[in-house]
Amino acid sequence: MKNLHILRLCTWVAALFLFASCEDDKELDHTQVTEVTNLYTPENNKFIKLEPATGSAVFEWAPAKAEDNGLVFYEVVFDEETGDFSDPLYIIESDNNGMSTSLTMSYGTLNQVAKMAGIASQEIGKVKWTVFSSKGINVKKPSISYMLELERPAGFSEIPSALFLTGSATEAGETVSEAIPFKQTRPGEFEIYTALKAGTYKFISSTTGTPLTFSIQDGKMVEGGATTVTGDQKVYRIRLNLNNATAEFTEIKSLGLWFSAENKIWYELPYTGKGTWEIKNAPVEFFQESWGRDERYKFRFTVVNEAGQESMEWYGSQNRDNSRPTASTQPTYWYMVPVDNSRYDFAFKFNADADRKNADIKVIFSGTSPYTHSVTVK
Repeated sequence: MKNLHILRLCTWVAALFLFASCEDDKELDHTQVTEVTNLYTPENNKFIKLEPATGSAVFEWAPAKAEDNGLVFYEVVFDEETGDFSDPLYIIESDNNGMSTSLTMSYGTLNQVAKMAGIASQEIGKVKWTVFSSKGINVKKPSISYMLELERPAGFSEIPSALFLTGSATEAGETVSEAIPFKQTRPGEFEIYTALKAGTYKFISSTTGTPLTFSIQDGKMVEGGATTVTGDQKVYRIRLNLNNATAEFTEIKSLGLWFSAENKIWYELPYTGKGTWEIKNAPVEFFQESWGRDERYKFRFTVVNEAGQESMEWYGSQNRDNSRPTASTQPTYWYMVPVDNSRYDFAFKFNADADRKNADIKVIFSGTSPYTHSVTVK
């Protein structure tokens, strides 16, 4: 009987502890956190010039507290100068997957925020920022916020990895799916060799969906719109730098095959479209030297810049010296790169079969492939 009383007593005590524990759980809300009460950096009304693009800003704030003494998650929130964060422009979690009381934010991302706030390229404007705290739910919006003054760079906030040319002034016309691709030479920098005629054109980031659109207006590269062309058709090299919103148009007046031994242009290659020049059935005859027959050649562009000044640009081999190509020669042999105007260095050589024959010679500066050329002996 005594053992029975002891068992009942133990059961009653255990039930009492369980009840007390449940009552404690009811009083403790594991989802509640305090708001952030202090922002440290950048200080209020801090001015930041958003360049170079590789720069970054560090945001820091005082920690919030969780009622269960557990982890708190943070989001840095941006709004317009007069906003109240009820419909913010941009939200980004803090470092360490939202668990740090700091955020390192690139100038590129801040540039996007500035654009969302309506700050134009190369202009200064303000955005407001604060920090939300939470356990994933029951987000606390603080009463404190700081202002940030931002100067946007000349480039664009969103830089595409691809670019295309389309419009009635182009060789591809207005069908977007047929737009002509640029070659990306560096991140944010693009180049194309093409002809433009009377009409309009624009640059687009994709041939599907809703692409970013750029154009030239009053000599400057801008987002949206289209550029009008007048006058006769001309061949151009167009270089675009979206990092600083600049465009360079160089007219390609002519392209000639320059024969080293005779130190002259043998013949001009007619432009055939979309960055391609070709001459058919061109006579090829090597030059007789005392040591043998010389077959070296390069290409020379005659170009005119936007100021109307004419100059020469030379393209040749990646190698200072070459052997005659054969049927097994790798495609890289034919790649064309900028070279100097030396008479023999960095010259190509004709295939031995080309001597005293005719050949189709084609130069291809189009698409996303390396610039190259071909020689087809007839």
